[in-house]
Amino acid sequence: MSTTGYAYARVKSNYLNLNKHRLMSEEAVKMVVLSTLLDLAGFYQLPFEIETETSVEICAEDESFIVKGNIDVLVIQKRFWVLVIESKSSKFDVMTALPQALAYMLDRPNPLQPTFGLLINGREFVFVKLIQQEHPWYARSYALSIERDSELHQVLSILKRLGKLIA
Repeated sequence: MSTTGYAYARVKSNYLNLNKHRLMSEEAVKMVVLSTLLDLAGFYQLPFEIETETSVEICAEDESFIVKGNIDVLVIQKRFWVLVIESKSSKFDVMTALPQALAYMLDRPNPLQPTFGLLINGREFVFVKLIQQEHPWYARSYALSIERDSELHQVLSILKRLGKLIA
């Protein structure tokens, strides 16, 4: 088995083992599943940097509505946001992270460039792309599952592709 194949099997085994005893917290999802995938995708190496719990504050045009929060994980290359990651506990549907991720993505420093996001709850992964035109527009992937063998490989392939697009 290749090193990457071993890593996939290990991530899946760790997730299934830990989640069967009790649902995984958001922190456990980041530690057990996300951390390994970011490493395999090369995001811990130059030219990338990782920021965690990055503060964001978004105001509506009339400033009557303010969204404040912290991005769980932000992959950056120089000042360009490569990937905004919003994680949730395994007890939540992965799509509950979408509004929060989109709000953070709207606050990016390079509004002319598309911004990519990843929603994760340990079991499922959804990729998001946000484009700022006259009005913000986004698209998302269908949910990829750690429980279906080839889909964890697809998640890593997409992460690697995003890294190559930006680098």
